Parts: sequence; structure tokens; C-alpha cells
Amino acid sequence: MARSPLSADAIAAQLVSLPGWTHSEGAIAKTYTLPTYTGGLVFASAVGALCEGMDHHPEMIVGYKKVTVTFMTHDEGNVVTDNDIAAARAVESLGYPKAQPA
Repeated sequence: MARSPLSADAIAAQLVSLPGWTHSEGAIAKTYTLPTYTGGLVFASAVGALCEGMDHHPEMIVGYKKVTVTFMTHDEGNVVTDNDIAAARAVESLGYPKAQPA
């Protein structure tokens, strides 16, 4: 199913209700800070399982006490679509108690 890219203004309007998420270079991203490295691994696994169920997979970087989650719609040319916004909202809905914006 084709997805239409969102305009920069539409993305900015959506990100108002997604604190910590930023838009840059055709993607939206957020870096979470965790209390431990293994906490980051657990968080990244939870994000991965959630997104697998949505069939919309993020790029993630797991570092020492930090996890960066990035969404873009690859099959539309690496742009931000409604699917990316929905996926970011789903990650936020995890309510992961130990994940905090970096």
C-alpha cells in the first residue's frame, strides 16, 4: 500500500504531542537514556517486538545506557509517513518506566 510523505509542517504538528522526538533528514527519532546497559537492551527488545507486530521496523542504535529509535518509511523513499508517526506513538505507549528522553 502506497503511503504519502508528510510535509515538514505536518510532521512538526504531530511531533508536538511526541515529546523528545525530532525530525531530520527524512526520519523521526528519539534517544532514550536508561539506568543501565541491560535496561537499554530490554527496552530495545520491547520496541522491536512491538514494531514487529506493526510490520513497521525502526532503526535502533543501542549504546551504553542509551537507545536511539529512528523511523522512516523505506519503501516510499526514506520519508516520514503516517506509519512512522503511528509507530512513534506506539513506542511511547509502552510507557517504559525507566526510559527517559536523553
